[in-house]
Amino acid sequence: VQLQASGGGLVQAGGSLRLSCAVSGITFRLYGVNWYRQAPGKEREWVASSGGTIHYADSVKGRFAVSRDNAKSTVYLQMNSLNEEDTAVYYCNIRATKEYWGQGTLVTVSS
Repeated sequence: VQLQASGGGLVQAGGSLRLSCAVSGITFRLYGVNWYRQAPGKEREWVASSGGTIHYADSVKGRFAVSRDNAKSTVYLQMNSLNEEDTAVYYCNIRATKEYWGQGTLVTVSS
């Protein structure tokens, strides 16, 4: 199972980015995909989950949106109204018989 996260970059505060997580080696439609992030000097934190229902951390609710394209085995994280606190490496994750992680994509929000 492989997860490939992409779409990170440098964006100004108030801007938007869309992250992608392409999944292979698993029957994608059967599993929810989770997004996590880890800011410099902080622990990794959960951001959002996509499965039968979608859930968001309070810190991103109303600004971030998860969607998935089962035909492409890809999950997206649309991030709007970004602020400096959103600066982090973003990871996608699947929990199947074991837990799988993508390599992470860096999002940097400048003031």
